[in-house]
Amino acid sequence: MAANRRLETDRDFQEAIEKETPVRVFRDDHMIDSDSIVIRFDDTIVVTQSGVSRLAYHRRDECEFFEMRKR
Repeated sequence: MAANRRLETDRDFQEAIEKETPVRVFRDDHMIDSDSIVIRFDDTIVVTQSGVSRLAYHRRDECEFFEMRKR
């Protein structure tokens, strides 16, 4: 079973990058991205990758990010 941890700070996002932990992204209470990894972030955008050429750009102020950890 997986444990969800919300990513909010730059430190949270940096840890997710270093550990390559899968994340889920929600916008307006709907899951819009799943099982992708964070590859880059800044103050406004988080970039996730779920495949070789599949990148997604998410606005930090519009989305919620959750790290999926195995228990």
